[in-house]
Amino acid sequence: MMLSATLRATAHPPIPAARAWAARYQGAAGPALDLTQAVPGYPPPPELLARLAEAAGSTACAGYGPIEGDAPLRAALAADMAGFYGAEIATSDIAITAGCNLAFAMTMAVLAAPGEAVMLPTPWYFNHQMALTMRGVHPVPLPTRAEAGFVPDPAEAAALMDATPVRALVLVTPNNPTGAVYPPELIAEFFRICRARGVALVLDETYRDFLTEAQSPPHRLFTDAAWRDGLVHLYSFSKAYCVPGHRLGAVAAGPAFRTELAKALDTWQICPARPAQAALAWAVPALAGWRAGNRALMADRAALFRVGVGQLPGWRLDALGTYFAYLRLPEGAPDAEEAAAWLAAELGLMSLPGPFFGPGQQRHLRLAFANAGAEVLAEVPARLRRAALAWGQP
Repeated sequence: MMLSATLRATAHPPIPAARAWAARYQGAAGPALDLTQAVPGYPPPPELLARLAEAAGSTACAGYGPIEGDAPLRAALAADMAGFYGAEIATSDIAITAGCNLAFAMTMAVLAAPGEAVMLPTPWYFNHQMALTMRGVHPVPLPTRAEAGFVPDPAEAAALMDATPVRALVLVTPNNPTGAVYPPELIAEFFRICRARGVALVLDETYRDFLTEAQSPPHRLFTDAAWRDGLVHLYSFSKAYCVPGHRLGAVAAGPAFRTELAKALDTWQICPARPAQAALAWAVPALAGWRAGNRALMADRAALFRVGVGQLPGWRLDALGTYFAYLRLPEGAPDAEEAAAWLAAELGLMSLPGPFFGPGQQRHLRLAFANAGAEVLAEVPARLRRAALAWGQP
């Protein structure tokens, strides 16, 4: 059977691979600790679950809906974004998608043809790179460095763009995998650089609901009257509302982009799942206080992780932010993939090795602490300490 060359060139899904290492774990260090995937570590509120159940059983949600998503949810998200960013954002600017991963894949289909290129800062979100590779679009790495807080350098990006033409630059902030939050002035400078070269800026803010008040608004791009010409914004409902299984995301963009996006929407999803749209149209305004409580909970988990892991001998916490910690391995440890496999198989601690997130990441692990309660996080330092000792760290 002949199989697609681009699919065969695409990496295998990383999280199942990492969890497979833990299948060899015998339980000697205690219960297995899974810090591989960015999922909320608490359930949706009962009111949201009740509305999801009601909508799933209704005839109103059983038929096809509009290609760009149901108007009530589009309007609710537009209003929420307008308040958050302090800008005018209309219902017509929003398209609802079957998850943010699909939002990204369809966005790339609009912006880049096979053989063209898109710039991704490294370490990158692996599904972004996979989505490009399987379409024959070349990812151009923009290196970020621990000493700079894993924040990309606009001047370096501009030089790379001038040397290698790209169709888009993708920024993820708060970042996956590092957790780094990009300053507003940096985001503005990237938008200026992209606009000057006719390059689209794709801004993925999947985790923006977990920014602190001091970090909000994270940028002022939407206050630019011309934002619709050059900016594509991605959002996910999964993390903020604890509904990743219902697969809803969103794209905010101008009319020229959305005209082409409609072709991808109609082909790849026809319409987003309607029961979750109905429930979330209520939840976006109604659960604002609940979201604020979860923001505080995540900040507490980050602080707990910093206290427990930040001072461990040998290990270095190079970045810590919303949902993620990016941890440098001790000097005597093997490279990241071997180390992650050993941690999972011998100590039951599941993480993702840096090479899953692009080139130059052989000395890092990503730990997704957001899905773990205090009792799980309290177990992590002891297992990391045991690993360092096993690798010869004094």
